[in-house]
Amino acid sequence: MARFMDAVTAHEPSETSVDDGLDAARGRLRELFGFADFRGRQAAVVARVLNGASTLAVMPTGAGKSLTYQLPAAMMEGTCIVISPLIALMHDQLRSARANGIRAATLTSADSDWRATMDAYRNGELDLLYVAPERASQTSFCDLLTASPISLFAIDEAHCVSEWGHDFRPDYRQLRPLMDRFDDVPRLALTATADEHTRADILNQLGIPEGGLIVAGFDRPNIRYNVRHRDNPVRQLTQLMADTPGPGIIYAPTRKKVEDIADKLAAATGRDVLPYHAGLEPHIRAEHQARFVASEDMVMVATIAFGMGIDKPDVRFVAHAGVPKSIEAYYQETGRAGRDGDPAQAVMLWGAADFATARQRLGELPEDRREGDRKRLDALAMLVETPECRRSLLLKHFGEDPPRTCGNCDNCLDSPDVIDATELSRKLLSAAYRTGQSFGFGHLQKVLTGSSDARIEQRGHDRLSVFGIVSGEDAALLRPVSQALQARGALIATEHGGLALGGEAPAILKGEKPVAIVRPPKRSASRRGSGRGDSTPNPVGDPLFDALRELRRELALEGQVPPYVIFHDAVLRAMASLRPRSLDELANLNGVGAKKLEAYGARFLDCIRRH
Repeated sequence: MARFMDAVTAHEPSETSVDDGLDAARGRLRELFGFADFRGRQAAVVARVLNGASTLAVMPTGAGKSLTYQLPAAMMEGTCIVISPLIALMHDQLRSARANGIRAATLTSADSDWRATMDAYRNGELDLLYVAPERASQTSFCDLLTASPISLFAIDEAHCVSEWGHDFRPDYRQLRPLMDRFDDVPRLALTATADEHTRADILNQLGIPEGGLIVAGFDRPNIRYNVRHRDNPVRQLTQLMADTPGPGIIYAPTRKKVEDIADKLAAATGRDVLPYHAGLEPHIRAEHQARFVASEDMVMVATIAFGMGIDKPDVRFVAHAGVPKSIEAYYQETGRAGRDGDPAQAVMLWGAADFATARQRLGELPEDRREGDRKRLDALAMLVETPECRRSLLLKHFGEDPPRTCGNCDNCLDSPDVIDATELSRKLLSAAYRTGQSFGFGHLQKVLTGSSDARIEQRGHDRLSVFGIVSGEDAALLRPVSQALQARGALIATEHGGLALGGEAPAILKGEKPVAIVRPPKRSASRRGSGRGDSTPNPVGDPLFDALRELRRELALEGQVPPYVIFHDAVLRAMASLRPRSLDELANLNGVGAKKLEAYGARFLDCIRRH
């Protein structure tokens, strides 16, 4: 990683050209987006784009990746071609771009105005043109691009180009020939999730020099990470919804689980809770997604297919009712919470069966993929088991050197009690081995605690040396020890539901590998960090803020756009706090650009005057 980070300045534009370009860009930033200045590494990325330098920008979700191509597109001659993987994501970004006064269009299978869009492109009337990688690789599209100047190729979700990435899509590999045909046009690849290996592959696959890499960091400090054993997911999720008002996404592993959880949560909470999965009719999926995007309180229960196509900034929580595919997938999925920078929750409910199923599936993969996926699963097991800072572990996975504690994850907010479970682990593994590695946890628990029954006596397991060797407090710890061993692969579920030795089991049995686990909290105990905190959009209960929100809903209905396209909650809070009295004062608020000021300013000022 250091080699790439050091190389980032190798092809930087001259200091004078950067300063001149950024001064002009800041003026347009204020005019279009209403922002006084850039955030994080946005300025570095925009400077390279304006100077025609190809770039790979690795920026966390919510850091404003889309601005790094939308702003230059409004300043440069020609049209920026944006390659994006999902139609819903393109349409979402289209609404936001147009609301800020940027000339944008999409060219997708869902658009009936494709002739008008193509004419607008040929006539040089577009700043942005969004297309899917499948269309971008077609000869007819390449021919269309020759009809008008191109300012930039922007490749969103660029990790999809890499086989090392967590979401590889072969169509992305067809983008290089298209861009090579226009080799004088700079390229901007964008992703939030790419480790060092994946970053190097993206640079290679898209023809971007190593000096073009900018890593903005991966930390999302506004997200609070919580990981819990899954005991009663409906009860646990109901509590999360009670503690965290606002929109939320809950990921479930199967379609059946999605339907079941959605039905039960709707009944338990009275909230608007809808399912989303590939088994629903397309028009139902589209309706549910549209309702979620427009809502300020809806919860969507979905498979992982949902969310990548939504740029909704006000999602207050993302919960997993089972383990995600990998740390990369977890980071991207939880990153859909709190894009607006306000406090958000990321909650994972996990069980040993999740890891057992995932490890069984490793055997179904092509041999050349098994080792990489096994390492990803092991890294995920470390995340759920760790008694240390979860954010620190996440950031280290992506090559960063974070502080040891973050102050905003469950382990930092309430330091867990760590138990040396090495001896108990050896007893459990020994019981699994001596009973033939074909019995489930319930049977092994009975053997170890000396609870004889006909099945145990019939097989002579009551005469084994491990029979009755666990008692007292240790007996209550057998299940969490089993879960921990299954998570790390030392116990593996067999095809017929038994538990067999695997991975580190021999080293643990020999005393060469210690096992520490977190003492499970009592069910009645409430750990800090799971409550409402400051997650409500109106933390001080200001009636003006509520009135401004109601006006925003009215304007959203009139314009048939989601409320957040009008203004984010942060802008409304600033209005309520500062109470601007004129359009000039309103224009000084962060997030109020010229187009929105003209469209909505008078009505928001009137609302402020009346309250």
